[in-house]
Amino acid sequence: MFKTYLELGTTHILDLAGLDHLLFLVALVVTYSIAQWRAVLILATAFTVGHSITLALASLDIIKVNTHWVEILIAVSIAYTAAYNLYKPEHSAGSNKLKYGSALLFGLIHGMGFSNFFKAILGKDDLPFPLFAFNVGVELAQVLIVLIVLILSFILTKLIPQSKKPLVLITSALILVWSLKMVIERI
Repeated sequence: MFKTYLELGTTHILDLAGLDHLLFLVALVVTYSIAQWRAVLILATAFTVGHSITLALASLDIIKVNTHWVEILIAVSIAYTAAYNLYKPEHSAGSNKLKYGSALLFGLIHGMGFSNFFKAILGKDDLPFPLFAFNVGVELAQVLIVLIVLILSFILTKLIPQSKKPLVLITSALILVWSLKMVIERI
């Protein structure tokens, strides 16, 4: 059973049909360098914590979720993160607290988006064990995405000196446009 929920968690993040998580993660970490990997892993974990909280609360019917509004908010969270990168394309130590708080908050929103599906597959299983396995899968997939983004960014900045800021601006602009399209489609 652990393997089933672990795979479901990794698939949830890596599935291209659920592009929203991938876009959010890329927007969240594109401003960081590979040397800041610890801060990035904390950021991804903050997102997972938020995701876990609302996924558990909604799965237990403690909070009710209007999936239509949650899907809009997910797209808005991606747009906000990309727009913030355009406003502040160079990572600074002072922005960590804001980014950690945003990752946690947006994790809360993203967790609600998956809760109905998770509740349906959960069936009669107890929540703690499947939720733990699912979130381990989510975290592993997020670490993989984060590492890919950091490594690609590192390679690009080594091949083309001074390319970090343009990389952040172009990536964030593309994600912003895509996420605004998602907002419009979801409204």
